[in-house]
Amino acid sequence: MSRIGKQPIAVPAGVTITVDDSSVSVKGPKGELSEKLQKGINVKQEGDEIIVTRVDDQKKHKGNHGLMRTLIANMVTGVTEGFQKKLVVSGVGYRVNLAGQSIKLYLGFSHEIEYKLPEGIQAQVDQMTITIQGINKQLVGQVAADIRALKKPEPYKGKGIAYEGERILRKSGKSGKE
Repeated sequence: MSRIGKQPIAVPAGVTITVDDSSVSVKGPKGELSEKLQKGINVKQEGDEIIVTRVDDQKKHKGNHGLMRTLIANMVTGVTEGFQKKLVVSGVGYRVNLAGQSIKLYLGFSHEIEYKLPEGIQAQVDQMTITIQGINKQLVGQVAADIRALKKPEPYKGKGIAYEGERILRKSGKSGKE
């Protein structure tokens, strides 16, 4: 039995879960999310808990058991609390501005980069910190990764866009001095 998959998911007050034959929908105070069910996985609601089971012990079903449980747990967390990622921009002359539903980044290129935020994602800019927020964990992580990929932190001076708390391995330059 999957260690993650066999754990029940607690459903907080104010969250409504609808289980169909092929999908699971979660509705809460922050919004609504839905996910298609994997084949061979059953989801049922017992009181204020969600139980995820699999039909047999095939390798494919074993792998999807824990995945489906985690996806549903992330949906419940998303519609109640939401998710956020913080990015830190560091570098001389680098700037970040928020313009409506897009982020304008000046990252040392000859032009500005405009990143349009997808629907369901909000951003806040506080000086050189970008905070990405939303209810869908996958989408929040993907947007943060896309923005970071515009100018990854380089190992010599540490300039670029990094996640908050990310440790950048620094290299010494040509002289070999520290």
